[in-house]
Amino acid sequence: MARRAQQLLAPLEVTLDSSWGLDHGTWSVLRHVYPAADVPIIQLSLDETKPAAFHFEIARRLAPLREEGVLIAGSGNLVHNLHTYAWGRHQPEPYDWAVRFEEMAREMILAGEFAPLIDYDKLGREAALSIPTPDHYLPLLYVLATAQRDDSVSFPVTGIDGGSISMLAVQIG
Repeated sequence: MARRAQQLLAPLEVTLDSSWGLDHGTWSVLRHVYPAADVPIIQLSLDETKPAAFHFEIARRLAPLREEGVLIAGSGNLVHNLHTYAWGRHQPEPYDWAVRFEEMAREMILAGEFAPLIDYDKLGREAALSIPTPDHYLPLLYVLATAQRDDSVSFPVTGIDGGSISMLAVQIG
């Protein structure tokens, strides 16, 4: 599977490395979905120095994997601002900016309007507060880029934790 992904991404240089293991964003999710760890998993490293459009294009090139029976999962958070998170305090109401950004993003996803989500830095204050760093946001673009024309979209998990961490799960197809 890793070699197939490497082929799809050529001529982009992709190095295969089995020495690292899975990042917490991968194993912390998949250990609940596949507790027996009985499915093959590969993980892509994200180059945060590249723009969001670069990541979206990479994911488009990986889209054929879906037709080959591969589950493409992006584990992150649409809203992920640890600076404003309510560490150890009572469960606060979600910040208004977090709610507005999540609602805006949900509407765009349902409408299939991915371009503004790729250029998220132009979406204003809500996006800037919701995405202070791209590492938790970019995995969403990998999922969106693999969407096919007639795919259904659902949000099987919702809610905002600690006021500033969106738990929104986006399922396509």
